[in-house]
Amino acid sequence: MPNHTSALSPLPTGKGLFFLMVAGAAWGTAGAAGSLVFRISELGPLGLSFYRQLGGTALMLLLLAFRPRPPRPAAVRPAPRRVWVPRIVMALSMALFQSAYFGAVGSTGLAVGTVVTLGAGPVLIALGGRLFLGERMGAGGLAAVAGALAGLAVLVLGGSAATVRPAGVALAVVSASGYAATTLLTRWAGRGGEAQDTVRTTAWTFGLGAVPLLPLAAAEGLLPHTAEPARLALILAYVAVVPTALAYVLYFAGAAVVRAATVSVIMLIEPVSAAIVAVTLLGEHLTAATVAGTVLLLAAVVGLTAAETRAATARRTPAGPSPALLTCRE
Repeated sequence: MPNHTSALSPLPTGKGLFFLMVAGAAWGTAGAAGSLVFRISELGPLGLSFYRQLGGTALMLLLLAFRPRPPRPAAVRPAPRRVWVPRIVMALSMALFQSAYFGAVGSTGLAVGTVVTLGAGPVLIALGGRLFLGERMGAGGLAAVAGALAGLAVLVLGGSAATVRPAGVALAVVSASGYAATTLLTRWAGRGGEAQDTVRTTAWTFGLGAVPLLPLAAAEGLLPHTAEPARLALILAYVAVVPTALAYVLYFAGAAVVRAATVSVIMLIEPVSAAIVAVTLLGEHLTAATVAGTVLLLAAVVGLTAAETRAATARRTPAGPSPALLTCRE
């Protein structure tokens, strides 16, 4: 008899870290795919974001329809408010994150919009994790975050002089706030040690998030006029499958068992992945700033991964402090 509960069993911390790294690498390819969409069609960023979430919803529903159904005893079923409030808030936060980011890029450019969004994200997440989740990073964690932010700044800004526009910077901070809220809510949902159905969570997040994007995308233009419909369909399918459905399932699974501030830094793998794709597939040149930024980011990820693994080992050691004390000191 198959074990249907395995899909909902608590995820080991090491596997959660790996899932987050794969998700970050997959997200890094979304920008290149989006650039190709914009080159061969008249579809705008809001339309692409809407189709991305719509396609992700369809894939998640398809997976839910064909996977084995795990048992859901009525005695442990959460109250409707406990289910719906996090889903709605997470969906709105994700829609805010994506929409404000595209607005920032359109206003102040890709370099400034990206560095402000991904640079402010760890700061907001670390602050939120401390205020709402009681997590503490320690001196090593703070040093790793500082190194990651420095690496991101070198990676994005090292080779060019960008024009900074206050409206675009403000939109980037709003985008970072939406990303931080999504990360913190995911971590909060996994704090109780309860099993999380990440596929169902992702399906609801995509579906609910597509609702506020629909009127915005309609105003921008939903019809993807193109002279290469087959190529456009293939790229849109890739965006829906790899950096959306696959990446977000892995992200939600990993973020539920890893400290929020650690999640924020690990996800900085995304711009590293984007840089690799730009060099290998789009023909962009590899600069000294790109190499230096990549090394700093990866060093920060390795450092925080080691710290997270040590913390998880300490929590499992019977002779160590009590789990409650360790949780309070995270």
